[in-house]
Amino acid sequence: MATGYGQGYELDGEPGFRTSTGRGHRLPAALRAPVEGRTWRELGYVLLGLPISILLFTYAVTMVSLGAGLLVTFLGIPVLAAALAGCRGIGAVERARARSLLGLEVAEPEPLRVRKQGAMAWMGAVLKSGTSWRALLYSVLQLPWAIFSFVVAVNVWVLGWGLLTYPLWFWVFPMYAGQDGMQLYGDETHRVYLDNPFEITVTALVGLLFTIATPWIVRALTMVDRLMVHGLLGPSRLVSRVVELESDRGVVVDTAAADLRRIERDLHDGAQARLVALAMDLGLAKEKLQEDPDAAARMVDEAHGEVKTALQELRDLARGIHPAVLTDRGLDAALSAVASRCTVPVQVEVDLAERPAPAIEGIAYFTASELLQNVSKHARATWAGVEVWRTENRLMLQVVDNGVGGADASAGSGLAGLAERLDAVDGILVVDSPAGGPTRVTAELPWRGARIR
Repeated sequence: MATGYGQGYELDGEPGFRTSTGRGHRLPAALRAPVEGRTWRELGYVLLGLPISILLFTYAVTMVSLGAGLLVTFLGIPVLAAALAGCRGIGAVERARARSLLGLEVAEPEPLRVRKQGAMAWMGAVLKSGTSWRALLYSVLQLPWAIFSFVVAVNVWVLGWGLLTYPLWFWVFPMYAGQDGMQLYGDETHRVYLDNPFEITVTALVGLLFTIATPWIVRALTMVDRLMVHGLLGPSRLVSRVVELESDRGVVVDTAAADLRRIERDLHDGAQARLVALAMDLGLAKEKLQEDPDAAARMVDEAHGEVKTALQELRDLARGIHPAVLTDRGLDAALSAVASRCTVPVQVEVDLAERPAPAIEGIAYFTASELLQNVSKHARATWAGVEVWRTENRLMLQVVDNGVGGADASAGSGLAGLAERLDAVDGILVVDSPAGGPTRVTAELPWRGARIR
């Protein structure tokens, strides 16, 4: 969906845009990489990885072997539990190292669930925790990979910088080693040295190539470390999904509560107040009916107008909740009705072979209604379009306008509220709104077909 909002645009009364400026780099990334701070941090991570992995491997293998050997006695269980608890602590240290040197943010894994008090309950929780065993597996697997990455990184780094700086320290060979230069080849009969300007220049160029390639080689090595830390030391996929579902449930509850408060406020301040005033007017008209029929008739006529206004407000309120046309005829007719009330011409195109589930249909309708309403209020557009279609198991909804642009869903605006509504049902809201327009907002919802009764 898309709606255009410009500078000063607001959605539900909150700012909905931000501007940003970026500075470009004069040097290409390939030439900047060897001297960037990120490269040195990644190299430091690889160099530290070898001694740390030796300590981790030694601790893990020693403690687990000791615990396994003592399982024939009661001492094996506490020793094994202590070993796994230590591995959990190791995981915390390694997450901190990855966060500081690699910039990798890994959430804390699920805590121990100790259901009872006492040492036995704690040991049982440690032994049954998947986090403990994944940390143990990390401590064992880290050593062979750390050796490989250390050897590769150190060799390519020393080779690259050594060849690149060869013209600077070439004088060391003839002055202190008694030979013409760095020896490239040698046997009993002859030797080849890099000693003339051409060979020295070629050597430096080869070193430049190695120097440029080294940061990317180190980055590729640390990608494996990122995967290991994320996969073995972070929360499991199941726990992450549970946390996500709990968050989505909270969003759904908050949204439902906000909708109920809005409906109650609209009823109390709108139709209910009008109906109370109508009852009072009719009561006064009843009292005046005998003594002043003309005044009573005027009051009845005014009450008739209040009834019409109250009915219109109730229709608008019902339409905002879930309009009857959406239930009876689907998205095409409902969105066409919304488009007819927009202040700019709106082209609606719905390409669906079947109707989605009522909940998904209602969210799509609400999202399109909110965006079209803000096209009318803030976009300063002369044209808008709504398109709905299905792609495999996703329902796609897009609103486009030619307004002034500048909308931003990340600034805590009403667009962010729409994004939270969609996220609660595993949906996505993507806003493309450059300054000056046009604006294109796309909503992606999971497809669930309507149940046949």
